[in-house]
Amino acid sequence: MMEPVCALDYRYGRKEMKEIMSYKARVSRCLQVEAALARAHAKVGNIPKKASVEISRKASLKHVDLRRVEEIEAGIHHDIMAIVYALTEVCDGDAGKYVHLGATSYDIVDTALAMQMRDGLAILDEGLGSLEDVLAEKAERYKALVMVGRTHGQYAIPITLGLKIVVWLAEFHRHRQRLQECRKRVLVGKMSGAVGTGAALGTRAFEIERMVMEELGLGAEEAATQIVQRDRLNELLGHLANLSVSVEKVATEIRTLQRPEIGELAEPFDAERQVGSSTMSHKRNPVVSENITGLARTLRGFLVPAYENGVQWNERDLSNSSSERFIIPHMTVLADEIVSKLTMVLEGLIVNEDRISENLKKAGDVIMAESVIMKLVERGMGRQEAHEITRKAAMKHYSGIPYRTALLQDEKIHPLLSESEVDEALTPSRYIGVSVQRVEKVIDMVRSP
Repeated sequence: MMEPVCALDYRYGRKEMKEIMSYKARVSRCLQVEAALARAHAKVGNIPKKASVEISRKASLKHVDLRRVEEIEAGIHHDIMAIVYALTEVCDGDAGKYVHLGATSYDIVDTALAMQMRDGLAILDEGLGSLEDVLAEKAERYKALVMVGRTHGQYAIPITLGLKIVVWLAEFHRHRQRLQECRKRVLVGKMSGAVGTGAALGTRAFEIERMVMEELGLGAEEAATQIVQRDRLNELLGHLANLSVSVEKVATEIRTLQRPEIGELAEPFDAERQVGSSTMSHKRNPVVSENITGLARTLRGFLVPAYENGVQWNERDLSNSSSERFIIPHMTVLADEIVSKLTMVLEGLIVNEDRISENLKKAGDVIMAESVIMKLVERGMGRQEAHEITRKAAMKHYSGIPYRTALLQDEKIHPLLSESEVDEALTPSRYIGVSVQRVEKVIDMVRSP
């Protein structure tokens, strides 16, 4: 047996998804397509029913040996004909002569691929559902936990942790919807022959194609060349790349907030056994979030050749075949892997409420400048004037004068706001707007049918 080369073989990817995207699964589904084609031919009278029964009975890896398929391919250098020959060999009587009748290779390949993607998307959808559940639970728990918001890497105004999390929840809900909505365009096969004319299938070509696709639970390509058009596949792969961006974004946020100088969030760490560094034994590195980041970037790296494969010479060439053997399994397995890992991180997410409170205090009164602006506007001051007054007070704060003091020294504020009203405007918990209600609305939206 050859030593594994690809990290998917020995390090990354969940067993269920790797099985669906494996070479074995590809051959198995190709055999299922060949069997469905034989049954359709029999129904329209093109081949004896007895032959279709025998082909259907033998069209599985229980009867077709993978090693025999590989042995044949090594000699003839054609993967689908190797499957066809191997299936023909195990069929009794003359049934084998009807295998692959009227089809071209990519009638089988693309239809089998659609079956793999259907099964893979079901697993990914389940994984996204679990991620949504975890995010909804965390958002609900922390919907009123006030923390300092940050923009441009600087202190902004208060936010709640629940609102931060519910932004992620809404985003992943959209990803789940996109993947569900694209199924009707992506999960299609074809049975239309060498250049899409269906000539070899005879006058009942449409009927044969319809029966095959209905039996396999797929849609049919409306107008094919020799392949299902790659705009369909690229839509799905584009969605997976987009999903990976959101996964990496959340992982990056956790990594950022786990930095010792911030220390607000952290991924789970097994203090009993986990090793953070081979030499610095004190380390608690965010390794899973970093792993997610690397895998997400790798996933997106496959998108360029995927798009290039949409460009074919005339009715088709073979340039897509080799690269898609890398692209499709890797993008699918990696998408499932990073969603699963992010769910694990979020399930065990460490929220340091004391540090969140400390950092909010450390940010100081100055982060409440907008709150003061809105109070002044309520009392009749123009918005631009209020902005300039609070801006100047902030500049004094940065030179060493407390922001509250700088505000109270301004003669234009005194007639409009009392000291207690200034203090109220400088209280973070009083300036979180509709954060709690927004968390609740998004959770209701996600949980509704």
